[in-house]
Amino acid sequence: MTVVTLSVTEDEAGIRLDRYFRRHYPHLAHSALQKLCRTGQIRVEGRRVTSSFRLECGHNIRIPPKLMLQPIHVPHREKERVLEAHLVREIRKMILYQDQHLIVLNKPAGIAVQGGSGVIKHIDMMLDGLREDGAPRPRLVHRVDRDTSGILLLAKTPGVAAQLAASFRGREIKKIYWAVVAGKPIPPSGEIDQPLVRLGKGPEAIIVPADRRDSDAQSARSIYEVLDSVARKFSWLALSPLTGRTHQLRVHCESLGTPILGDPKYGGASAHPEGMIDQLHLHARMIDIPHPAGGRLCVYAELPAHMKKTFRDLGFSAGSTPKPLRYGRVAPI
Repeated sequence: MTVVTLSVTEDEAGIRLDRYFRRHYPHLAHSALQKLCRTGQIRVEGRRVTSSFRLECGHNIRIPPKLMLQPIHVPHREKERVLEAHLVREIRKMILYQDQHLIVLNKPAGIAVQGGSGVIKHIDMMLDGLREDGAPRPRLVHRVDRDTSGILLLAKTPGVAAQLAASFRGREIKKIYWAVVAGKPIPPSGEIDQPLVRLGKGPEAIIVPADRRDSDAQSARSIYEVLDSVARKFSWLALSPLTGRTHQLRVHCESLGTPILGDPKYGGASAHPEGMIDQLHLHARMIDIPHPAGGRLCVYAELPAHMKKTFRDLGFSAGSTPKPLRYGRVAPI
């Protein structure tokens, strides 16, 4: 059988080798890909590379004979016939902004971004509903917790996905979340510098504050500011994560002694006060990104219904536009 050589296109420049193969050879398991790289059956520019190698435009990739199965490209119309029509309508209603490079969604609370144990519907399975004729399938470039609503960013091509991923790694992307918490943090603004660690595995795993000396601890930093409060019973916070750890804002708010209302995992009884809607009050309100075509793009997401009701009940005015957060001293932990 003949060895095939594929050339990396301009749009695919910057993506990892494993993501390239996931796109062109979705039948190939990651463990099998690693073995093919390790044994030199897959090479880039004649050199052995790891599956995490980042590709550049024009790179030639050696494809071994055992992968002579043709890349799978399913026409959009056939895909849309398979995808249930109501899921297509549902995800299209989430669109806040789109252009030829990217899409910004307002994800509802309660829908997971990707599949997992016990998850039967998620955003990733719905992305074919956003696919345009002849275009690649849109790609997730970050995640939002299942119970969190708001901004979710998608790339329309692998090249744009690589650019946005690099912007996330370089912390060039700014995000602001709104939350309603029990109590009022002291001081009313600051930076939370509290490392975190995961305990357990799977759906039952939790994230907890960690000692800085713990070898498993991950650095986690967030900025917060009180935008309004009702005495010291409830507060409306603007939050901006400076790092991207799982459940970071939820655990950081709990570490301040002001857990987010309705949090099913953190905060205990104080997160579920009587008379309040028992649903997580955390919303990805704004994202500000360097646009792949130049300049910056800033998009805002409207609050979900349960948070609108809580704002009305507490007398908070949600019409304001998030501003860059300012903070003084580091909040005590």
